This record gives sequence, C-alpha cells and structure tokens, in this order.
Amino acid sequence: MLGGSLRRLVAALAVAVALLAMSAAAVAAAVDRSFHRDFDAVWGKRNARFLEQGRVVELSLDERTGSRLESKDRYLFGRFDLDIRLVAGESAGTITSFYICTGGARHDEVDFEFLGNVSGEPYLLHTNIFSDGKGEREQQFVLWFDPTADFHTYSILWNPLNIILYIDGTPIRVFRNNEANGVPFPTRQPVHVFASIWNAEEWATQGGRVKTNWSDAPFVAAYRRFHASSTCVWRGNGASTRCGGDHLPSSASSWMGQTLDWWSWMTLNWVRMNYLAYDYCEDRKRYPHAFPTECIIPIGKI
Repeated sequence: MLGGSLRRLVAALAVAVALLAMSAAAVAAAVDRSFHRDFDAVWGKRNARFLEQGRVVELSLDERTGSRLESKDRYLFGRFDLDIRLVAGESAGTITSFYICTGGARHDEVDFEFLGNVSGEPYLLHTNIFSDGKGEREQQFVLWFDPTADFHTYSILWNPLNIILYIDGTPIRVFRNNEANGVPFPTRQPVHVFASIWNAEEWATQGGRVKTNWSDAPFVAAYRRFHASSTCVWRGNGASTRCGGDHLPSSASSWMGQTLDWWSWMTLNWVRMNYLAYDYCEDRKRYPHAFPTECIIPIGKI
C-alpha cells in the first residue's frame, strides 16, 4: 500500500518537474526571440534600432518621423505579451503604442497607447477597442509605477469569449463577447501585432494643450520579449489555422476558453477604483440619453 502511494507521489512529482521545465523553456524562448524573426519595420525604418542580436528594439521619434513595427504573422485569437520601457523625461505630445489591428474600413483593433507628459507628471494609459469599424470605447488609467525606469509586461488576451488587458499579469480591462445583445465582437478577421511611437501633439497630452518639444528629441521607447506562443496563426483563406499552446476549449487551462476568475475580478475592481482616470461608460456629457449597450450589460459578478 505504501509502495503504491510512494510510486504515485514520485510520478506526480515527475509530471510537476516536466511542467516546470516546459514553462521554463517557454520563458527562455520568449527571452531569446528576435524581433527580426517576428516583425518588419514598416515605417520609419531608420528610427528602429535593433540591439542584442534583435532581442531588444528601440523605436525613436524625431521631427522627421516616428517608427512602427508590424508582425510578419497574422493571428485569429491569441495572447500577446510585450515588455516595454517608455520614453523617460519630457515626453509630451508623444504616443508609444502596442496594439493588434486587422486594417480596413471595418477593422477590429485593441490598443495600448501611452500618452506622454511633461517631466514629473504620470503617463496616462489610453486603451480602446474597435469591432467592425466601431471604436470610441476609451478607458484611461494612471499607472501605479514608473513605466520609464524599467521594462513592464503588457498583455492582450483575445479569445471568442472576451478581450482582457493585463499589466504585469494584473487585469485592468475586460471586453466581453456580447454579440447576442447586438454588440459587435472581433471573431472573424485576423490581426497583425504592432509596436510604434509617433507624434500626436494635437490630443495626446492634456487634450493637446501641451505640444511636443522637439528640443528634447529623439524620444526613445524600448521593446523586448515578444511572446505569442498561445495564438492561432492565420494561414489565409482556405488554409488551416495553426494554433499554439493549450487552445482546446475543453481544457480547464485553455487560453482559448479563459475568462476572469473571482480573484481576477477582485483585482480588476481594485485597479478601477484606484487608477481608472476615464471610462466612456461613465461619461454622461458624451452620452446624455443612453450609454452604449455594452455599458449596460453587467461585465461580471464579484
């Protein structure tokens, strides 16, 4: 009896060690990935500087141009993680971004946009979600750390059930699939992943009141550790889509079926209570008569 229990314990430990090894291998793969392998510089190529054999890229903005990277692959659902260190010091008028987008007039898009500010003032994180060409779903957050001092991980989880945005593993926003209630949700169009820096002095800082000070240029943001193993890579019309990671909806650990659990909802509410600066769903000046449908539907139970 004891021998059988011991054997089962040893087997369980072996499985745990194997899972840890697989997890470590995945992390190592993310660390070693080259931006040259995953991205093309499609705008402002001279302002994209690849370092450490392509494992880090610095995108800069000057008076001539900004810079943008576009993923070589397209994806239909996935989790995308990217480490970013934002522009330090004076950054008013600038936007550093990480987003997924389909392109086209009826495009789908999920945005992380970091609005630069005058030195000493906090960055605002501007998020937006477009579905079937309709956006205007802005939520803004004041970050609870200095995003210029070190790298932090920003993540987009997109599956058929919801879109969840994370910072360092902390959920900050969820947009659920409410197509049954007439709210378009991205499910059909493949996306590219983008990273960019650009000049948006017309609106980025204090509503456009503070303009870009070009004497402080170049403005430099750094990116590293792009991770997209839990994704479905789009192979084109008529071709099979290749999925990575645990994507089967029947699995309890599947990213394809992932939603927020109780603790995640509690964490998201903590972020909203302490760091939410603007929510379109609470803007009565903008919506004096009725809020958009997705604002009325409860997004979760605590």
